[in-house]
Amino acid sequence: MPHSEQFAPPVPPAVAALDGVLARMRHLDAALPPRDGVAVFNRVYLAALREAERRVGRGLFREPFAAATLDVRLAERYLAVVDAEARGRRPPACWRPLFRFRRHPGVRPPQFALAGINAHIGHDLALAVVDACRSLGCEPADLEGEFDRVGDLLGTLEERIREELTPDPDLLRIADPLTHLLGSWSLEHARDATWSTARTLWALRRLPEVAQELTDRLDAAVGFAGRMLLTPL
Repeated sequence: MPHSEQFAPPVPPAVAALDGVLARMRHLDAALPPRDGVAVFNRVYLAALREAERRVGRGLFREPFAAATLDVRLAERYLAVVDAEARGRRPPACWRPLFRFRRHPGVRPPQFALAGINAHIGHDLALAVVDACRSLGCEPADLEGEFDRVGDLLGTLEERIREELTPDPDLLRIADPLTHLLGSWSLEHARDATWSTARTLWALRRLPEVAQELTDRLDAAVGFAGRMLLTPL
């Protein structure tokens, strides 16, 4: 056996899983038409996860395994929706607007991207925190730093969406409906609500019926917001 292979350190499972998630998203990026609404979200989310992988690899996180675990649990929820929809199953309410309007000619790329972030932050992230706590055997408070990191990363992503996917700022007049839509949703407010929801769901883990009711209501509310973001212009 070559010397480099014999003494190569094992790849942590969470990091290997992150590589697998990225590979699946790259496959989607290559397979979907660029203007497809799911492709628009997938593209910007893939860029964010690549940045997260680089930071994990450079040791910029105090708890890199926790960081990778939360990233993977979150991305897996999105990919599970994509897989289910491809099999003809109905997406959750929070993702339904994006899949329903993904080819609508009156919806602009920034709307698709923000609708995906709305579903992912407003619904999936709270459940991913619970998933990660179960995987790591910890409490939500132990992941608060990683939660904030994910929020900061997606905040940068939101800024990139507004800068790169919107038309020339001079064209975004106050009367432009897109201006109003982009200003109607706040990532910061969504993050605050999601953290409270994650802590509540963890506290309710021994009351599965109550936790499921809360999850269903959250799903519906986030889906309503997504439908507004995808109003054809």
